[in-house]
Amino acid sequence: MDPRIEQARRLLAIAQTGEHYARDPFDVLRYQEITDIAHAQLAALADLESAEVARLFAPEAGYANPKLDVRCAVFNAAGQMLLVREAAEGLWALPGGWADVGATPAECAAREVREESGYTVRITRLLALWDMRLHPHPEQLFHIWKLIFLGEVIASGEGDGVETDGAGFFALDALPPLSEGRILPQQLQQLDALRRGGGMVFD
Repeated sequence: MDPRIEQARRLLAIAQTGEHYARDPFDVLRYQEITDIAHAQLAALADLESAEVARLFAPEAGYANPKLDVRCAVFNAAGQMLLVREAAEGLWALPGGWADVGATPAECAAREVREESGYTVRITRLLALWDMRLHPHPEQLFHIWKLIFLGEVIASGEGDGVETDGAGFFALDALPPLSEGRILPQQLQQLDALRRGGGMVFD
């Protein structure tokens, strides 16, 4: 993790939270200036325009929190893992996405599996809670926590084809090209070990 990105994200979180609670108009202006500085820093580090970074963070308001990514590990009888192909980049990942208001994380994970792969699953347990900063993913603009649930197939069907354009079960020693911003090969190996060993990991 580039410490400059972490510093810029912290500045942005402080500014967002400060602007939410500030009552003095001069304090609001100061927090907005900090926001602009943090946007410029992130833009320089991510090779983006400041306006593009500002657009990405525009929906963020109120007390700043990490974003929650929920995903589901699903295995077939042969021990192969279900992966979906992300339409935007042609790379593969566990089915999943951002958690939604009005549903539990487990409900969100099961819905993502159904929408992206066509499989209906029953969530059996939580396998992992990961802070993406502590894993060697490509740099992210947002601070993201990742919840991975274990799912058991109870029915098959067709995915909606909106965000993914393929789904299949793969052996862990014959994985397709992965979307490493979403999942890493060593994480898939760890999930398989947790599934077989009955454990859970938090890091």
